Amino acid sequence: MNGDALPTLLTIGELARRTGLTVKTVRFYSDQGIVSPADRNPAGHRRYGTDAVARLDLVRTLRELGLGLPEVRQVLGRERALSEVAAAHAAALDVRIRVLRLRQAVLRTVAARGATTEELTLVHRLARLTEDERGRLVGEFLAAVFGAAAVPGGAAVSGGSAVPGAEGCWGGVAESLTPRLPERPSDEQVEAWVELALLAGDDGFRELLRGLAEDEAAEGATGAPPRPGLAVLVRRAVGPAVAAGVEPGSAEAARVVAVLLERYAELVGRAGAGEQLRARLPARLVECLVDRLVDRLVGRLRAMADPRRERYLELLAVVNGWVAPESSGEVLDWAVRAVQAARAAQAVRAVRVGGVTAGGVAGPGSW
Repeated sequence: MNGDALPTLLTIGELARRTGLTVKTVRFYSDQGIVSPADRNPAGHRRYGTDAVARLDLVRTLRELGLGLPEVRQVLGRERALSEVAAAHAAALDVRIRVLRLRQAVLRTVAARGATTEELTLVHRLARLTEDERGRLVGEFLAAVFGAAAVPGGAAVSGGSAVPGAEGCWGGVAESLTPRLPERPSDEQVEAWVELALLAGDDGFRELLRGLAEDEAAEGATGAPPRPGLAVLVRRAVGPAVAAGVEPGSAEAARVVAVLLERYAELVGRAGAGEQLRARLPARLVECLVDRLVDRLVGRLRAMADPRRERYLELLAVVNGWVAPESSGEVLDWAVRAVQAARAAQAVRAVRVGGVTAGGVAGPGSW
């Protein structure tokens, strides 16, 4: 012997075992010319060189990544660079992944809501909206709440007249409530968008927000410079009491309520008018005005505490990639219970009504 090692040839069964493929699959690739036998034995059985193992390993990897046989042939035959084929396939997969994410978001939303077949169609349509279509949907929603004049491009969208007394004042608020789904949203952002779009299409929710906007305008908190609205007053007056664990029916809570009512009266009325009116009006009328003030405050707090409002803000933060907003539900609930307890104990009678007017209390409101 000359010492030269003869090349190792593999039967089709041996090649299958080394590559983890079935004999049938190896035979198919051989018939397709993807891998060719190096020789045949006297009986005509195919024999393959060891290089066929590496070639089939590459074929298996490319196929598992989703490449078709024509593309595999092009890569193996060096007709196209692997990087070029990979880039094209990655782009195609990106589109497919986005479609699958939308389908997943639809199914999760339908499952969570216990949706009907009619709602399934609506959810699916919302998930597939283009960027322009999403913009029109959001624009119509904001116009219905604030009026077309407050929404960028508002003349092109349908929906409500301007909030009385707030023409031109709501552009910043409308902007802060506008969802913008990124070009490559996460699964969570897609699901949040679908739920937010459903909420924005709810007539009851639109009416709630429009009422908030009208009350805010009546308070004058949208003027220049704007005054702190009710939400700010509640956080400042009530927040510390809630954090300290003060009971809503306690004497300490009644003192907090007195401060809140006095500041609220100043917010909704005319500054400086209260003491003059107290000197001129009968005590019973003053008590009546305070009762009306309390009624309006409780109604206002309840509207602000509507879970749909907070849910919209939570979803908006997810869609836009913002930090999750701090929940106001506990503070608002405490305020409602504390005001009602103070009224029941007649602890609101001594409140200074700096904001009353001869015609009653101006409409309050806040975001």
